[in-house]
Amino acid sequence: MKGYTQVYSGNGKGKTTAAFGLALRAAGAGLRVYVAQFIKGSRYSELNAMERISDSITLEQYGLGFFLYRKPNEKDIEAAREGLEEIQNIMSSGMYDVVILDEANIATYYNLFPVEDLLDMIRTKPENVELIITGRRADPRVMDAADLVTEMKEIKHYYHSGVQARIGIEK
Repeated sequence: MKGYTQVYSGNGKGKTTAAFGLALRAAGAGLRVYVAQFIKGSRYSELNAMERISDSITLEQYGLGFFLYRKPNEKDIEAAREGLEEIQNIMSSGMYDVVILDEANIATYYNLFPVEDLLDMIRTKPENVELIITGRRADPRVMDAADLVTEMKEIKHYYHSGVQARIGIEK
């Protein structure tokens, strides 16, 4: 099966959720999935679900926690860059059919690793691997290099009415 590169970006909710839906569908079809999360370094509900179906889906976090109220520091940058290098090797290993780079777009926006490194991953992706890249603020060059681009557009969000992220729904 030929693999393609997909990008889920935009300011709306649902990018990670779409990628995990694809991971679940792929696992159900017997494909092997590797999910790499950047920036996220704390316990999200998707980690609990992935542990329950760990024979088909592997999930690793390459972030030290979300830095909404601070700038990324050297440790954040080091973790992301080392992670991207490890993922490049994993993607090339032949062990996985689907590789998801969750929040990789926003990682390039915050200069955790250069967008050129992400473009290199797209260019060197094995023919049979499906590569999914999520996160806000996708670089136009990443969108141009992708085969499928979906923009999640926020029309209305209850967060603006004071609703905090809920376990099992947003986190």
